[in-house]
Amino acid sequence: MSEASAWLTRLFEGHRLTPTQRRIAQCLIRRPDEAPFLSSVELAGLAGVSQPSVTRFAVALGFDGYPALRRRLRESLRDGRAAAGPDDAGPPANVYQRAVLAEIGHLRQLAAALADTARIEEAGRLLAASRPLPVLGLRAAAAEAGGFAYFAAKVHPDVRLLTEGGSVLADRIEAAADAGASALLCFALPRHPREAAEALAVARGAGLRVVTVADSAVAPVAGPGDLLLSAGVGTGLSFDTACAPALLGRAVLEAMCDALPDAQSRLERFDARAAERGLFLG
Repeated sequence: MSEASAWLTRLFEGHRLTPTQRRIAQCLIRRPDEAPFLSSVELAGLAGVSQPSVTRFAVALGFDGYPALRRRLRESLRDGRAAAGPDDAGPPANVYQRAVLAEIGHLRQLAAALADTARIEEAGRLLAASRPLPVLGLRAAAAEAGGFAYFAAKVHPDVRLLTEGGSVLADRIEAAADAGASALLCFALPRHPREAAEALAVARGAGLRVVTVADSAVAPVAGPGDLLLSAGVGTGLSFDTACAPALLGRAVLEAMCDALPDAQSRLERFDARAAERGLFLG
C-alpha cells in the first residue's frame, strides 16, 4: 500500500460511514494519486453514487464540503511525496487483506478483554436463569441473534428468537415477561435501528434485565442498568464485518451453558435423538 493510500485509510478509520460512503472511500483509496484532482461529479461517477452522496461523505469526515476535502487530499499528497523515500511503500495490502487484518485486531482486543471473566460469567448466569429467554436482534444483528438462539435451544428449555420489528415485537417481549422471563439478550450492531432501542425500553419497563452484545461500550441502545459486552466491528468493506461480536456471542453462550446444571445432559439427549433420526451426514 502506498503512503498516499495509507494516509487515506487512516483518514477514513474511526468514522461511522454508511455503505454508500464506504464505496466512495474505497474508490479514493484505490486511486490515491488521482483522488486529489477528481471533481465531485467525477468521483461520484467512479464510485457509482450520486453527487450529493459525495458531499455528504465529505461532511461525515468533518469537512465543510467536498472542496475542503479535496484541498486536504492535495496537501497530503504533496507532503507525502516530499517525505517518502524510495523504499517507503509499506506492506502490500489490498482492501480485502486490510479487512481481514482489521478483524484480527478486533479479535485480539476481545481476547484481552476476556481476561477478566466476571462480566461474561454474570451474563451467563442471568440468561441461564431466565425462563423463557428472549433473544433480540434486528436488521444487521438478526444473524447473530439467530445463531445464538439456534444453539441455545439445545441447552435452554425455552428460547424465543425476536428478529422482526413492528408493534408485535413489544407484544412478544411483554408476553415473555408475563411468562416468567427475567432477562433478555440483545445483539446490537450498526447501524443501530431505532426499533431496537424502543424494544429494549419495553423490556426494561417490563422488569427484564438486558444483556447486550454490541459493537461499542457506548452503543446508543444501551441503558444504565444493562450488562453491556462489546467487541468491535470491521468497517473496511462496504458493509460491516462482525467476526468479533459473533465470537463474543458464542462466549456468552458458553458461559450460559456453564450456568445451566443440565446443559450437558440436554446436549447428550439431542445428540442421541439426532443419531436416531439420521439428521446429519457426518
